[in-house]
Amino acid sequence: MELFWTLGSAAAVGAGAYGFIYGFHALRVQRVIADTPTAKVRSLAMGLVELQGSVQARSRVTSPFTGRACAWWEVELQTLRTSNKGMKQWSTVYRESSGQPFYLSDGTGEVLVFPHGAEVRAGHVVSEETMGLGVPELYSSFMDGRQLGMRHIWSMGPMRFRERMLEEGQAIYLLGRAQPRAQSVSVSMDEDVLQATGTDSIGATHVRTHDADCHAVIRRDKRDPAFLITDRSEKMMTVEYGLKAFGGLVGGPVLALFGLWCLIELARSGDLPLG
Repeated sequence: MELFWTLGSAAAVGAGAYGFIYGFHALRVQRVIADTPTAKVRSLAMGLVELQGSVQARSRVTSPFTGRACAWWEVELQTLRTSNKGMKQWSTVYRESSGQPFYLSDGTGEVLVFPHGAEVRAGHVVSEETMGLGVPELYSSFMDGRQLGMRHIWSMGPMRFRERMLEEGQAIYLLGRAQPRAQSVSVSMDEDVLQATGTDSIGATHVRTHDADCHAVIRRDKRDPAFLITDRSEKMMTVEYGLKAFGGLVGGPVLALFGLWCLIELARSGDLPLG
């Protein structure tokens, strides 16, 4: 029992310290969202920007689980694990996204978005859980195709398969860094079909035209605190990150101090195992 309390107290100290650090990060993101005005593509300046518009596909992408046409997809494979505190929780063991860029249009123009590294919280989400002792053929074939070494062990226990899609016309809010597009756009592909990373092209003419008309390219930059693609409004994101900052900056130290107090009390009582 003493060991249980010792480990729990140490975990509280660590979690509290992490929460405090994350609180500063959330506060920085919240201030960036609040201080960055929403721009129009037509008058877009280079640098960190906020945009609101709709998703337009650059390639014909098909989601791997539901087989739906979309502009971008991401899948997660999760297993059910027991934490140190005895709580059951889903843990992501594999994640993959389509990787294709897409256009964002706001009626005044278009930008080309490279979603790699973005925190995507928009689009249609489908989730299915299995109870163990195998998974449906759809998911088994997916894992076999990726040659995931742990797939047979994972499928023996409960699993959750999640798929997120950004579909044509999806309204999104975006916070990212705008960069000038290349002055010359070279699209080398068959006019009818492009086979690249498992997707079919909408057509070379379509890509050439829209790429040339793009005002900028939006992508992740290491200098920025966040790269967000979400279906929530700027106001909702400001409130959400404000609450996260408050929880981390206030709750983190409280949790850490509580854990430290428990460790001190265990040491005073002689119940703290020291080796």
